[in-house]
Amino acid sequence: MTAPFKIICLFLLLTFFSCRKNEFADSNGKTTISFDDTYLKGEEKEKYLDSIFELLKIQKNDSLTRSLHFKLSTEYYYNKNEKKSLAASLEALRLSIEVDDKEGIAKAFYYIGDSYGNVKKDSAYFYYLQAEKVYYKLSDYDNTARMLFNKACVLFYDGNYIECEVEISKALQHLKESKDQRLLYCCNALMGNCLEKLVNYDKALWYHQMALNNLEKMKLNHIDKDEVNNYNVTATINICNLYDLKGEYLKSIAKLEGLLTKDLEKKWPRLYANVLSNLAYSKMKIGEYENVHEMFTKSLEILKNKGDESDILYKKIHIGEYFLTQKDTTKAIEVLKEANVLATRIKNSNEVLTSLKLLSTLDKENSLYYANEYINLSDSINIVQKNAHNKYARIEYETSRIEDENKILTKKNFYILIISFALVLLLLIIVILRYSKYKNKELQFLKNQKSANEEIYLLLMEQHEKINNARDNEKSKIAKELHDGVMNRIYGVRMNLGFFNAKVEQEIIDKRKAYIFELQNIENEIRTISHDLSNSSFLDGNDFNILLLSLVESQKDISNTQFTYTTDESFEWSTIQNIYKINLYRIIQEAILNVNKYADATKCEIRIQYQGSGFLKMSITDNGQGFDTKTKKEGIGLNNMKERTSSLKGQFTIESEIGEGTKIEVTFKVRELT
Repeated sequence: MTAPFKIICLFLLLTFFSCRKNEFADSNGKTTISFDDTYLKGEEKEKYLDSIFELLKIQKNDSLTRSLHFKLSTEYYYNKNEKKSLAASLEALRLSIEVDDKEGIAKAFYYIGDSYGNVKKDSAYFYYLQAEKVYYKLSDYDNTARMLFNKACVLFYDGNYIECEVEISKALQHLKESKDQRLLYCCNALMGNCLEKLVNYDKALWYHQMALNNLEKMKLNHIDKDEVNNYNVTATINICNLYDLKGEYLKSIAKLEGLLTKDLEKKWPRLYANVLSNLAYSKMKIGEYENVHEMFTKSLEILKNKGDESDILYKKIHIGEYFLTQKDTTKAIEVLKEANVLATRIKNSNEVLTSLKLLSTLDKENSLYYANEYINLSDSINIVQKNAHNKYARIEYETSRIEDENKILTKKNFYILIISFALVLLLLIIVILRYSKYKNKELQFLKNQKSANEEIYLLLMEQHEKINNARDNEKSKIAKELHDGVMNRIYGVRMNLGFFNAKVEQEIIDKRKAYIFELQNIENEIRTISHDLSNSSFLDGNDFNILLLSLVESQKDISNTQFTYTTDESFEWSTIQNIYKINLYRIIQEAILNVNKYADATKCEIRIQYQGSGFLKMSITDNGQGFDTKTKKEGIGLNNMKERTSSLKGQFTIESEIGEGTKIEVTFKVRELT
């Protein structure tokens, strides 16, 4: 079977048992979705969906594949598997981003938000917000409003009624020209519920009446009669709740009694239970207690099977109040404690307050505890509400609605607009001219500064060249004197002593050998100094590590000691001033000479370590014969090393014992080139 044919079959199979998705608001204004599963159910349906999901992974990324992922997400969602619904939505998002399908991206964000809605409200809110932004860029204002409505639902069920009001106000602004009466009904109903929580009962009634007006328009559009009846029952319950809060219980009873029908109980048991409970509550408030307890009990039993925890919470609080009216304090406390636990678990702060307030008056033993809990929670809610800053969004919406209805644009406003534009343009021209003048001055200043810098640079270069020439001449002169004068004379002495060594007296021979060896050492030292002086700036252009390594390697042919050199490879010698490198080189050179002459060592390790904060540590360790540092008089070599260390403002230490070798350490802080 070819891939295109496979995907067409998948589409037909999904359509075969796919459900019609209708959106409506429940009694609390939250969007719910119902659909009719005719063929596959439960685990059997899920296995079938899983197989389709696997087949879709090998299909080409086109509009049909993405559409099938959205269908899968919907089917998983209504099969009560939010996790797999989320996975399908995320895959749809990935595919949509891959081909830059803006509508698909927005829809995927929407579906992801729905998948998170019941488990992670903060994540749901985040994805609804992302969908809102994309829909707004696409100028799809109906779906923009739908996402604002979904965000408002999250806020409403989280107890943040002020921000909920703001989001619904924004949604209604986008829906001013909309013909989507279902969405308008949902937004108006939720706004009414939100204002009810904010104790603005009259305005809440106004919005619920707007919702009923939307229902009348839905009837004209020939929308399903049962669906409209469902909406009508929900709106009536909301209005009766407001009547109860205003103390108009008789109005509430009259409307609710007209809703209690067998048809409602059969088709929508949850709505029936809410109507029955609200009617019992209204009758209780006016003192008609006949059958009230039975009505509450029946309502609660229905909701335990068909409702959600929020509905059950409200009914428990009402039953607690009923027992209170019947002077049955024990049962009242028992039911209200259950309500308090449930309200705390589902984070319904208003009902937590209600249960705490009732318990503080009933439970005398724990009255103080409940009162303190009530005060603490109430204070925290007040702080949150005071921090909200967008509470005027609804007023902005209502003002814009009036302005749109009037559609008046006076000449005065038009002239103000033109004059304002001219003033802004004039101000902009002035700013541009001033900025241009400033930039010209800045460029002239930079030009003058550059000319001055070039002149200074030339003067410095000229001076530097004179200094270098004088230094080179002096070095050459000293080198010539050492090589041609002192070296030749010492060499002549050594040759004569070698000649006299032919005498056979043993004592004379030994002494002359010692003199010859000493003269040879002096000759080597002077030759080294002469060589270094004649090579001007021997560090310039050379890698210092290579120079040190060459110095160590050169000992292989003239010494029985095995010299090793290690250092931190990451240390950048090129950034260090030459004065430090020259002195360090001379110290190492002097130490190597001492090892060769006196130590009689087989091994000598030279190590340079960078200790951080600009400090450098050099150590020279040999396993030679050593000496007693307390009795041994320091020679010229050690003194030279100390003086060089002192010139670098460093520390010089020497550790040695007879037969244990010698260790020299030099530590100083280096300054980098600037």
